[in-house]
This record gives sequence, C-alpha cells and structure tokens, in this order.
Amino acid sequence: MSERIPGEYLYTKTHEWVSTESEKFVTVGITDHAQHLLGDMVYIELPDVGSEVKAGDELGVVESVKAASDFYAPVTGEIFAVNTDLEDAPALVNTDPYGDGWLVKIRLSDPEELGDLLDNEAYAEEIDEEE
Repeated sequence: MSERIPGEYLYTKTHEWVSTESEKFVTVGITDHAQHLLGDMVYIELPDVGSEVKAGDELGVVESVKAASDFYAPVTGEIFAVNTDLEDAPALVNTDPYGDGWLVKIRLSDPEELGDLLDNEAYAEEIDEEE
C-alpha cells in the first residue's frame, strides 16, 4: 500500500482523519487513501463556521476529476474554522492531506467520542477489507 497512515491521528471508516489539538479542539481532513482514490481535487465545499454538527453528519463535498464525495463529521461539536486556502487551491488535499490540506476544525461537545474512532492500525485493516 502506497498511502500513508500516520500513527498520531485517529480515523473514521469513511476516510476522515482527526488530529486532537487538545481535549476541546480537533482538526479534520480526508486521508491520503481517500485523496488517492478520488484523484486530483478541483473543488471543495466546506461547512459554515459556527455550524453545529453531530458525529456522522455530512460536512461538505470534495470534488475531483473522477468523482464527488461527501465527507463527514467524525465528532459532535461546532465548526470553529474552515480551511479557506482550499477555495483557491483544492489540490492541497492531494499534495498535503495531513497538513495544509486540512478541511475543518471542530470544538468538541463530547471528547469521549474520540474513543469511537480508529487508530492507524485499525484504519489500515479497514482499507485492506475494502480492497
């Protein structure tokens, strides 16, 4: 497998990664595996800052040359930042999915939900089962 699955993040079965900034804030993006499957990003629709989201809710859409795909909230909380750089440079999701290609930051309502997410080994197994 050529995709990277960094150990410092948590993951969802729907291919989002979560970086825990603190017990109250997380950064969310789509995984290297997801961006690899989708191909070159051409447009990304992000939620509004201030939106309340529940774990599993659709957050927005990533559109590539191959397909459009929804991405989902891995946790419940409030959107407190979106990556506006993606408006002009959606390909950041391709070139740096775990860095400059982040999508949203969420203020957590229930930090215990992080326990429902996958570690990198469990996420790797999820990908293997899909293939």
